[in-house]
Amino acid sequence: LNEGCGADFVKTKQAAPAGAVLSPGQRWVSLDGDADRVVYFYSRGGSFCLLDGDRIALLLASFVQNLLKSAGAEDIKIGLVQTAYANGASTERAKQDVGESQIACAKTGVKHCHHAALQFDVGIYFEANGHGTVLFSDKFVQRMQSIAGGSGFESQAAQELLLFRDLINETVGDAISNFLAVEAVMHLMDYDCDKWRDMYDDLPNRQIKVVVADRGIFETTDAERICVKPAGLQAQLDELVKKAPKGRSFVRPSGTEDVVRVYVEAETTQAMLSLGQAVVDLVYSTAGGVGAKPVVA
Repeated sequence: LNEGCGADFVKTKQAAPAGAVLSPGQRWVSLDGDADRVVYFYSRGGSFCLLDGDRIALLLASFVQNLLKSAGAEDIKIGLVQTAYANGASTERAKQDVGESQIACAKTGVKHCHHAALQFDVGIYFEANGHGTVLFSDKFVQRMQSIAGGSGFESQAAQELLLFRDLINETVGDAISNFLAVEAVMHLMDYDCDKWRDMYDDLPNRQIKVVVADRGIFETTDAERICVKPAGLQAQLDELVKKAPKGRSFVRPSGTEDVVRVYVEAETTQAMLSLGQAVVDLVYSTAGGVGAKPVVA
């Protein structure tokens, strides 16, 4: 089902599925084999451009936030749940659109994101791979039903929010309903792919795996953003990050294999590559790296 195609292929390879010819003005959607992930992509100036789960979450959050304002229901608490892998630029844009206090960071994995989203009246979460959904509280439903019973712009906005809720599958990541939700939002907001893409520019980033003798010596906290063991590693990591403009990096042990996963981002590609190599070198030397040391390129 996923040979040369599918949401994961498109996301990791940064390329269209086999046989797909992108033409200007088109937007494409890829689902995975069991249809719980969805990503968009299109041709931007002749080059492949991905619109991933981070961008889907932000698009939906902006839409809901605008309608809540129109409905006069700004007491309804909207929240955007991200993981540490969310690009820093998406987090900065989210702060503008929904407010810094409305952004939560959860451990990697849909079950952690889902739990964090429950603390909001409208909780939105998508992993970068396109797996996610939107959750609505009873308070939200009752408030919207009350406003929808009135008249004017407030009533119309509340009705649209209730219809949006009907379209969403709150139980699980559902690529079909999420695809339809994105299409509806783009129509209602009069967005095309360029306008959606221009909400923010991703910071250059890399994910690198470092093979180690024992991943068990690594322990993290703060939604995997802080490494508490081995002792002293985080302090050294912080010093490296300080040297890179808009630098950010974290390391976390894999849950399935003896590797440590390194994430790194920075304002420029060169700064990101330099930071990435420095972090890889640090992890490799600290943890007793196995095999050839990865080269960040």
